[in-house]
Amino acid sequence: MVIQWFPGHMAKAKREVQEKLKLVDFVIELVDARVPNSSQNPLLQQLLNNKSKMIILMKDDLADKKITEEWLSYFKSQNITSIAIDVNNRKDIQKVIQTAKELAEEKMERLKKKGIRPRPARAMIVGIPNVGKSTLINRLANKKIAKTGDRPGVTKSQQWIKVKKDFELLDTPGILWPKFEEEITGLRLAAIGTIKDQLLAMDDIAVFIIRFLKEYYPSILTERYQITDNVDDMAMVFETIGRRRGCLEAGGKVNYDKTAEIIVQDLRNSKLGPISLEQPNMIE
Repeated sequence: MVIQWFPGHMAKAKREVQEKLKLVDFVIELVDARVPNSSQNPLLQQLLNNKSKMIILMKDDLADKKITEEWLSYFKSQNITSIAIDVNNRKDIQKVIQTAKELAEEKMERLKKKGIRPRPARAMIVGIPNVGKSTLINRLANKKIAKTGDRPGVTKSQQWIKVKKDFELLDTPGILWPKFEEEITGLRLAAIGTIKDQLLAMDDIAVFIIRFLKEYYPSILTERYQITDNVDDMAMVFETIGRRRGCLEAGGKVNYDKTAEIIVQDLRNSKLGPISLEQPNMIE
């Protein structure tokens, strides 16, 4: 199944990113630490060409630390600067500033040799919707500049933001690509709430989560949902979870839609603990 969506404001944002790239020294791409590959925009990679880039794995506190370390090693092997952060951790915010300064040093040195007066490094900050971009910008600027929200598509235009005297950021709206060729990409992004819930059926997302937990985090199924067997029988799994969580209709029948929503919200609200939904060895 191919999942398609490309709102008009995102097509416009793509054009604006292309136009403004020449104004910046490097690009900061934000991805979700739980799905670092699926949350990278392939359209963006085409636009960047040879522009220097650093990847920030956002929401590090929600991801499996061991898997995050594997991702950082993977990006290093691809000669890509990457760090993982919790946006609410001040030390992590300083780590972003320091890493950005190091990335800009070479460009600043070249300008110096040409006799051009030193200026703050300029970076474009990009990422798919709902990855935490506005929150990070506000932390970096140490004041509320960018709008924040828990739904995709809050930022609708571009703006320059000063980060102390260290560098200037060009904020951009979150950009998704026109379609997900692989259904698994759409399911991963839907599971963490990156794309709108209307695009995929909630029960499909819940089934994906249960199957993923069975393969990679079976202990969570036992601890959270008291499921130890019949995991391949999704009707039985939904029955068990639905009855334990009180998702009952008149006559004692389990409401599968409510049960699916509980499973998805448990993941999104970190009720299942730190989980990573993809690993480097899953990259085709």
